[in-house]
Amino acid sequence: QVQLVESGGGLVQAGGSLRLSCAASGRTFSRYAMGWFRQAPGKEREFVAAISWNGGSTNYADSVKGRFTISRNNAKNTVYLQMNSLKPEDTAVYYCASGDDYVAADEQYEYDYWGQGTQVTVSS
Repeated sequence: QVQLVESGGGLVQAGGSLRLSCAASGRTFSRYAMGWFRQAPGKEREFVAAISWNGGSTNYADSVKGRFTISRNNAKNTVYLQMNSLKPEDTAVYYCASGDDYVAADEQYEYDYWGQGTQVTVSS
């Protein structure tokens, strides 16, 4: 059974930083792309960032480019999201997801396993 467990969320002031982690188990982690998505209150879940199976390719939403960095450690079966220069509009529940192949995709249907989410709140 595939499990994805996010951690690292919390409350931070605008301009601050957080690092999210997602530990994966139950499948060969290094074969698949990983992604981060988020859902703010009253809004649809949206793409944030993705990374290919070996970390060689990354993909970011325009709203986070230059502020967020996705990375992975295949030896630890973990994907990270470093979030800098946080803004109140980054407030959301952040989900990690495991892709259905090795490409750093930005569509939700291309991910077949999801974590339970971690709350990120940015105060102004």
